[in-house]
Amino acid sequence: MNAVQDARPQYLLALGQLEKLFAVITPAELDRPTPCEEFTLRQLLNHVVGGIHRFAYMGEGGRAEDVLPGIEDPSDEGWSAALARAGARATAAWADDAKLGRPTFAPWGEVPGGMVVGGYVMEATTHAWDIAKSLDNGFVLDDGLAHTALAIAEVALPAESRVEGVPFAKMQPVAEDADVHTRLAAWTGRTV
Repeated sequence: MNAVQDARPQYLLALGQLEKLFAVITPAELDRPTPCEEFTLRQLLNHVVGGIHRFAYMGEGGRAEDVLPGIEDPSDEGWSAALARAGARATAAWADDAKLGRPTFAPWGEVPGGMVVGGYVMEATTHAWDIAKSLDNGFVLDDGLAHTALAIAEVALPAESRVEGVPFAKMQPVAEDADVHTRLAAWTGRTV
């Protein structure tokens, strides 16, 4: 991935997709399992919102290791508002074009800011699939966004890099004719 590539427009699309998903979640669904086996839906929402705050913190000049990717759970009805606050913070934190080329301390090491933005496009898009799978309500995910996230994943997360400490499981098998969302999920280690 080019160090100065600007994936902020795709990140905003990924946030918009998450906002639509969060808006349809009911309190009764919060304890459902998710494809992220260690998380219930509530825990995954917490991880997603906390990860966006961590992404914002990096855009503000902080080191990822200083912030846990989690938040204090809001009320059962407060997830959309929590996401909106995190999204607004991240958008403001990464508004300056110069940050794309600035060395940034991400969870995976020091890289240019543009690579961090790309990584969080992949993160948000993959977790949107996780949430949609958990809800199983026919939510239609954005194909273009998934293509972008998969292209980022193939560069930033090569199959041979799945070693101890990388927070993604081994790439999973997937049918040749699988849709792009399923291919992205398999690439990031989800059983599909």
